[in-house]
Amino acid sequence: MSAADARHMAHALSLGRRGLGRCWPNPSVGCVIVAHGRVVGRGFTQAGGRPHAETMALAQAGGLARGATAYVTLEPCAHHGQTPPCADALIAAGVARVVCALGDPDPRVAGAGLARLRVAGVEVVQGIGADQAAQDQAGFLSRINRLRPLVTLKLASSFDGRIATASGESRWITGPAARRTVHGLRLTHDAVMIGGGTARADDPMLDVRDLGTVAQPLRVVLSGALDLPLDGRLARTAGTVPLWLVHGPGANAAPWQALGARTIEVAGMAPGDVLRALGDAGLTRVLCEGGGQLAAALLRAGAVDRLIGFTAGLALGAEGRPSLGDLGLARLADGPRFHLHRVSDIGGDVMAEWLSAPQMGAAGQ
Repeated sequence: MSAADARHMAHALSLGRRGLGRCWPNPSVGCVIVAHGRVVGRGFTQAGGRPHAETMALAQAGGLARGATAYVTLEPCAHHGQTPPCADALIAAGVARVVCALGDPDPRVAGAGLARLRVAGVEVVQGIGADQAAQDQAGFLSRINRLRPLVTLKLASSFDGRIATASGESRWITGPAARRTVHGLRLTHDAVMIGGGTARADDPMLDVRDLGTVAQPLRVVLSGALDLPLDGRLARTAGTVPLWLVHGPGANAAPWQALGARTIEVAGMAPGDVLRALGDAGLTRVLCEGGGQLAAALLRAGAVDRLIGFTAGLALGAEGRPSLGDLGLARLADGPRFHLHRVSDIGGDVMAEWLSAPQMGAAGQ
């Protein structure tokens, strides 16, 4: 691997991250086209999943793509969907070399894109930037390989693990910089998910604020009986900001459907079944923001892939409300354990990102 290859792939990966949270169910891909050492085209998967990164980069490069090298963060597609295959577009443009970070496990691709390039005489180089690409594509890979989205659980608490005083006061435990970082997290996920208890207690909007004009993430609420307030902010905005409600059999979904919400029935409401239903609906990355019962249920089910904790230098004591519900643990060894990935100072609060064992492996640690 040359230094130039590594540099251009890093550029493509940074472009690909721009689409996270906006192009599901498609992967967020970056592409850079280089001719004679100069970048002549670049692109990333656009909102809604189209145009693809390669299409954007080739359009920018025009005739300069002939004989050039294309750096792509995920294997170019080889199937006809709503757009022609990107592998064919690279061939038609006369690209001489394709450097690909990661293969695409989608059965419609799964090596066929790279094979098509080789048959056409295009030089193919694989694996440059693969570790970072696997991290960036973790949601897409999860949906393809595990049939469910990647789940990030966000917790914000005092240093003794409390999310509110005994009376329920919780605004604000962490500072403005941490809250702004949470809005950035929302922006990089397809959906923000909470439980019905949090929806009833907090009447949240679950939107992204103070980051300019951005596409809002989908909002998902899990409520077995759909006993949510029809006069709350979620209900009032269901027709303008996408809202999905996951509920059990027998719930009265009609009032919410009339407001513009999408309702998804899941028998039993087990976390694994809920996540598979969300994967079937196209979601690749879900940010869970509580409450404590939903967070505990996901942890008990082994369904949390990334745990992000914001900790304030504040103590609330045993009478404060815990950040997690009952996990039903009899032994220390039974507790779900995560591996520390990074720690940051966020405006005086501490943000720690922890990964599950499979995700830690994907991160190349």
